[in-house]
Amino acid sequence: MERKVKYNYEFKLRCIGEVLNKNRSKESVAVENGISPTNLGRWLNFYVKYGKQGLLSRKNQNYSSDFKLKVIRTIEEKSLSLGEACLFFNITNDGVIINWQRKFKAQGSAGLQHKPKGRPKSMTYKRAKKKSTKPLTREEELLLENESLRMQVDYLKKLQALIQAEEAKQNKKHKPYMN
Repeated sequence: MERKVKYNYEFKLRCIGEVLNKNRSKESVAVENGISPTNLGRWLNFYVKYGKQGLLSRKNQNYSSDFKLKVIRTIEEKSLSLGEACLFFNITNDGVIINWQRKFKAQGSAGLQHKPKGRPKSMTYKRAKKKSTKPLTREEELLLENESLRMQVDYLKKLQALIQAEEAKQNKKHKPYMN
């Protein structure tokens, strides 16, 4: 599934053309086109560094954990701002780097590992153990009976606790307020 693109390629190229070719300020072009000067500045930087390719919309990318770690370490070593790091590593949004930094701070390099999103492709179900054709030993029969009795006792205890909680709630409702 592709992301929704707010500003198309032609629009970005036209805005940048007005700044570069017509020597207009970023602010005036941004106000005229109803966009943020920050966005226009980002587009301009990507265009200058990567050419027209830098303005193309991209599908959501999966970055390797090594790449994420390299970005975080480079930011620290070279004291780069988030915008400079985005431009240097060709990452479209600085929020991505912020997320990586937060995960790295909380979990270390394990937090940068790729985790699949959404529901797993195949659901696993617990299947009943296949019944064996050979008869159970006396010990196995007793273990099964013991397990069954424990489950019954646990069930009855929970039922009793629910009944007592319900009675307590009913008593609390019907008790008049006294000083």
